[in-house]
Amino acid sequence: MRILIKFQNNTVPVYFAAESKQPIQRTIKLLTSALEKKFTTGKRALKKCLTSLISIEIEGSEAILHSKSEFDSLALSLY
Repeated sequence: MRILIKFQNNTVPVYFAAESKQPIQRTIKLLTSALEKKFTTGKRALKKCLTSLISIEIEGSEAILHSKSEFDSLALSLY
């Protein structure tokens, strides 16, 4: 399943696994708040990943952040 979110004036697709047990709206709310918090208080590597974010993949309780450079991709815990 795919949902589009708005982050830093960019539209980013968020992909969910079919076996996700958490409600999607709750997961999206956790994801957006975590992204905003990490963008303001995160380290340089995390900010670099967030500025070049192209997609997000939700796997269980983690969000895999895919950026333009494969070396900048990170995993972010939502819970």
